[in-house]
Amino acid sequence: MKTYYVEQFIQRLGEKSEVIREPAGEGPGYWVGAPGLYFDDMERAWYLTYRIRRPRGVDPDRGGETRIARSGDGRTFEDVFSLRKEALATPSIERAALFRGNDGRWHWMVSYVDPSDNRWCIARAAAGTVNGLRADRVEVLFRARSLGLEGIKDPFVWRERDRYCLLASVALSTESTSEAAHATADIYNTGECASATGLAVSDDGENWTWKGVVFRPESAGWDGYCRRINTVVRDGDGYLGFYDGIPDHTANYEEKTGWARSADLRTWKSLTPQGPGLASPHASGSLRYLTLCADGDRTVACFEVARPDGAHELRLANLDDR
Repeated sequence: MKTYYVEQFIQRLGEKSEVIREPAGEGPGYWVGAPGLYFDDMERAWYLTYRIRRPRGVDPDRGGETRIARSGDGRTFEDVFSLRKEALATPSIERAALFRGNDGRWHWMVSYVDPSDNRWCIARAAAGTVNGLRADRVEVLFRARSLGLEGIKDPFVWRERDRYCLLASVALSTESTSEAAHATADIYNTGECASATGLAVSDDGENWTWKGVVFRPESAGWDGYCRRINTVVRDGDGYLGFYDGIPDHTANYEEKTGWARSADLRTWKSLTPQGPGLASPHASGSLRYLTLCADGDRTVACFEVARPDGAHELRLANLDDR
């Protein structure tokens, strides 16, 4: 990906992006988003993962449902799979990822609050077809406690030459972290952690090796509390990553977007240290979970963004349209 895509995306944010999903209600706390995009070469089709969320106290509150939608043209998406949080006995579901593995099966990764310890985890399921995915075949892949983390969620998966790579949002312990914070079932929202990005790799998409934290907050700047990489693309001899940032936990859920570069996926340097590069002109200014995907001819961007009433909608932009 060349740098002009960044400039082009900023321009098309206001000019060309289109709403593809509306939130379930009006006002803060109603979100539709946390998108992931995947282009399947076998079907020549696009797949979109996203979740629906309502405010706390509104039934079903928090991340209540995750969905997968399919598109033949990269513009119009039809839902082909859905799963409600009750199927996983969890208080909340967040971002998911979908890809076709070496075995030809569909592999689905979803993050949710593990009911066994109230920590965010990443689980997986596999099936021959997307609508064949089943809740009773979901098994946890990464548990936060076993990795020495306070939480792990929001997987982004892509094929990198002869291996698969996974980036995830990780909650790191700090001097203020307490076990009691997990009673909220959302450590990221307590201020008792730091929100960073971790890396895992796999040869086959099934057996994963955790490589550790690769990008973390460093100062009291605009991203001093959170640096969550949501998507990665090739950029010359290295990688360009778009990440969510906030200065402190009080802005949790209303992140804005910056970008960073890495030569090896292990060490990242922010290219937007002074402030976010992408934000909504409305309400909190939130523009988050930006994901990019290419089919060989064009690049599609999808993101969750604040609208005037404070709710978040899901938008899509075809970056290569002339």
